Amino acid sequence: MPKINVLTREVSELIAAGEVIERPSSVIKELLENSIDSGANVITIEIKNGGRTYMRVTDNGCGISSDDIPTAFLRHATSKITSKDDLDKILTLGFRGEALASICAVSKTEVLSKVIDSDYGTHYVIEGSEEKVNEKSGCPDGTTIVIRDIFYNVPARLKFLKKDVTEGNAVSGVVSKLALSHPEISFKFIRDNKTELVTAGDGKLYSAIYSVFGKAFANTLIPVDYSYNGITVKGYTVKPLDAKAKRTFQNFFINNRYVKSVTCMVSLEEAYKNQIMTGKFPACVLCLEIPPSLVDVNVHPAKIEVKFSNEKMIYESVYFAVKNALLQDSSPKELEIKSEKHFSDNELHQLSEPESGVQTVITYKKERADVIERSEKVLNNNLQVKTYSRPTEDFNRVECPKTEYLSEFEDKNINENVDNDISKLSPEEPKDLADYKFLDSSSFAKREENTEKVDNTENDKNEYEKSKPRVIGEIFNTYVIVEKDSDMYLFDKHAAHERYIFEKIKNESDKLDSQILFEPVEVMLSYEEYDAIISNLDSAKQFGFILEEAQSPRIKVIGVPVVIEDTDPSDIVTELAHNFLEHRHNPNLSLFDELYHSIACKAAIKGNIKSDNIELQSLIDKIFDDENIRYCPHGRPVCTKISKREIEKQFKRIV
Repeated sequence: MPKINVLTREVSELIAAGEVIERPSSVIKELLENSIDSGANVITIEIKNGGRTYMRVTDNGCGISSDDIPTAFLRHATSKITSKDDLDKILTLGFRGEALASICAVSKTEVLSKVIDSDYGTHYVIEGSEEKVNEKSGCPDGTTIVIRDIFYNVPARLKFLKKDVTEGNAVSGVVSKLALSHPEISFKFIRDNKTELVTAGDGKLYSAIYSVFGKAFANTLIPVDYSYNGITVKGYTVKPLDAKAKRTFQNFFINNRYVKSVTCMVSLEEAYKNQIMTGKFPACVLCLEIPPSLVDVNVHPAKIEVKFSNEKMIYESVYFAVKNALLQDSSPKELEIKSEKHFSDNELHQLSEPESGVQTVITYKKERADVIERSEKVLNNNLQVKTYSRPTEDFNRVECPKTEYLSEFEDKNINENVDNDISKLSPEEPKDLADYKFLDSSSFAKREENTEKVDNTENDKNEYEKSKPRVIGEIFNTYVIVEKDSDMYLFDKHAAHERYIFEKIKNESDKLDSQILFEPVEVMLSYEEYDAIISNLDSAKQFGFILEEAQSPRIKVIGVPVVIEDTDPSDIVTELAHNFLEHRHNPNLSLFDELYHSIACKAAIKGNIKSDNIELQSLIDKIFDDENIRYCPHGRPVCTKISKREIEKQFKRIV
């Protein structure tokens, strides 16, 4: 067995630092927690290059005395606890005394700090756990810590850092969480010389939420204020109709510390049960005040996970707090009527036109077309006609063309011109002038003298109409009744349209057309989703989404695929970002069937909402003979058929 050696201080420091400091955001988290514990009410954070080359945290807290600064950078040196009993009542964010020691072990660290009653401050520099400078200096009350070149002495760790924008987003996430948990502190976050976040520091949680997430998110929230068995739950939760597509916006804080808690998440979602759409998740900013003896925060190196001594009590506190808030929110949601269309104007216009096209005021037989062609010039010079298409709002009504009535003299001249033109024909050709006489409005639709003569084109048209699928209507605002030949069909309109869109997107995923929005729409994402979608803007464009960076983590939607028409793009863009996040290492469009499903589902005609017959007919015409559209993307059947014979058997017309 190899000889057992005690590790050198340098190596042990680097190993210990790896447990606490994983990336620049870990440094910012530890420094901010120390600033908050120092009693500061104004904190400024600045980073450059994602924090890789430069990080600065400045506060107006109590400061560190010149004698204590060297000690503060030793491992397990802390002012937060003095005995083991203190571990049962931890109320500060930091307490282990590992943060500064871990940070200075992997970076070049510079400190300027001054306590309130002191005339001078201290300038202290430490690199790789080795002290370089310790001197008096003039500086304001409070502490400023500057971190440069993180992992400069651990190249293996340095190469595993992600792109600057990704690391910067992780820092933004940390700052946002701490700003929400401490609304009494004014936070200012500067990223690459650009101010990204400023909070008021007025002590109001709603103000912090407004600053971090924006107006649109803040306007969807309802207040929560509840106490149960010594546990207080305060904050805000989202209205059921404004739920999100992901759990990204669920924020839980226990004793002002951001945590990830399955117990809190499950109880929150249980409170929304039967009030929220399937596939949606509630968003919240909930602050729990729990007796320190009931929670153990010393179970995770980054202190982001906690352990409860009574899980059931925490579950019930969150559940009843949210449930009561939802019950008290009795104010009706303002109705916003949106006129959505799922087919283009051209498609609907073509469907609404009469099958025969624009009708003329001359009735003629198919075999005499050559006569009319010769007479066309004469008629164009003497006859003016106005025609009107069938109005789209009434699928079953047809208006006949209206004519401008001509004087008796003009009528006579027209007929004479027609007669003269026909007289020039060869003797073999019949001259049945009655077939070409000008018709007045009373005889336009039907001529009594020619009722015995049936037009073959009319028969052909009737045969075509008989074999064409015809929409009768819909039942339950969901199922379309269609008649064709001797069969009746029931179509699930949402499933059918969803599959139609799915096939269209999948077959043309590399050339989806975009439509520019009248006004850009900003979508709030998580920092991870924002980073993923920013890295794949070109791929998003292949889906038809034209996106631009907004203030992180918001993305600006400039254009969307034509196929989604008037659908709100927020959920779809969120889904797009999530897919890019899931396939970060292999963003191959062929892997995105779930995204195709999502776009198709959200853009499709909705069930339980009445649709116009013209729109339904357009849908049925497109899918009826398409063998690919027999099941929706999730496997549900699109249609079912009932034969006329089966119906007649049910009514005992046949046995």
